[in-house]
Amino acid sequence: MTQDGKSTTHFGFQTVDEDQKAGMVHGVFSSVASKYDVMNDAMSMGVHRIWKDAMLDWLAPRAGQRLLDVAGGTGDIAFRFLTRAPEASAVVCDMTEGMLVAGRGRAEAEGFSDRLDWVAGDAMALPFEDATFDVYTISFGIRNVTRIGDALREAFRVLRPGGRLMVLEFSQLPNPLMQKAYDLYSFNVIPRMGQAIAGDRDSYQYLVESIRQFPDQDRFAGMIVDAGFGNVKYRNLSFGIAALHSGWKL
Repeated sequence: MTQDGKSTTHFGFQTVDEDQKAGMVHGVFSSVASKYDVMNDAMSMGVHRIWKDAMLDWLAPRAGQRLLDVAGGTGDIAFRFLTRAPEASAVVCDMTEGMLVAGRGRAEAEGFSDRLDWVAGDAMALPFEDATFDVYTISFGIRNVTRIGDALREAFRVLRPGGRLMVLEFSQLPNPLMQKAYDLYSFNVIPRMGQAIAGDRDSYQYLVESIRQFPDQDRFAGMIVDAGFGNVKYRNLSFGIAALHSGWKL
């Protein structure tokens, strides 16, 4: 989109200049970092853990693989990956230092520090060489990226031939009545929960708005194909509240 000669994008339901969005998203996650894991449990009633386990079931990590988990702040996916894959290693890349700090603390407590690195970086311009990783994951993060296509092309670049992309993201329910009920919950309950638990209503208002702005399952699968990936498939979770998308660098 363009407005007054500038490229624009969405920040929730707002239209903003593209060069503003990253800073605004950074502000959201800096604000919620200390309560991020608690809020995930509260918002989803713990179901996000089942979705993440389903992601790892489909991914089927193997010993010796190297993972890049983008927007992986507090390490949920990386910890699961390393638990399932002996002798594997992982890098968590996130744009928000507060999220990385929280994740490092968890890694030390859970004994993963020797196999896990933490890097501040932008999903659209990853600070890694070409063909560096066997697996690229991004969980509930890609909808916050300013230019999703750029992030997917970066994922393709840093994967080795034969490498795999796996995206877990909120999506759209195919049944309009179910979608309406879910929207009523999201817009009326989650921001209030954010205020009560994290002391931040506005950030969680943005997060629920960003879910409604994200492409549906088929459109997003098409974007993954456009980035160069093959054998692209998706699976709905909880009737489509979330979806897993998989693609391969063939």
